Amino acid sequence: MKDRDKRQSIIEACLRMNALGINQGTSGNVSIRHGDGLLITPTSTPYETMRPEQVVQMSLDGSHDPAQHPSSEWRFHRDILKARPDVEAVVHAHPTYCTALAIMGMEIPPVHYMVACAGGDTIRCAPYATFGTQELSDHAVRALEGRLACLLAHHGMIAVGPSLSKAIWLAVEVETLARQYHASLQIGKPPLLSKDEIEKVRARIAGYGHADK
Repeated sequence: MKDRDKRQSIIEACLRMNALGINQGTSGNVSIRHGDGLLITPTSTPYETMRPEQVVQMSLDGSHDPAQHPSSEWRFHRDILKARPDVEAVVHAHPTYCTALAIMGMEIPPVHYMVACAGGDTIRCAPYATFGTQELSDHAVRALEGRLACLLAHHGMIAVGPSLSKAIWLAVEVETLARQYHASLQIGKPPLLSKDEIEKVRARIAGYGHADK
């Protein structure tokens, strides 16, 4: 994919996040691997007016054109891509139900087999740290070990994937799981699927999800 096409795909992903209802305003941010670095959304820029040239190219050491201003969350985007060679895209958003659970410091347990799509038998909740800090980045990287999604306490969620389309797809699935878990809690204590069952599901759903062209 050409440089400009990659930049445009980030803008389209941001617009799609809001259209899907998993994000509001400019609170979310998106990055994709690009050469030896990454491309990431600029800070505080309305998605509707964002232009490809505003998307920030950044090296893995954090350096970038000083005339540009990357998302305040660039650290965990950079650190996730450094730590995870299997990841090509990182999506961060503040979907309502994920964030409600994250406010309560709750992970998403195996209440539904689709939890397996995030890589394990739970979707962890990383401890709270101030947005944009190295501390938050460290928490996020740990919460994503062996996983493709996590919640961030008092903040939101992160979904990653082998492509931007799959990361967006997973973000929607995780918010759906959060909504289902929240609804179940209103009825009582939901029964959980076993670790063995989630492993069976993981084996069956390899490649499941958004089919890239």
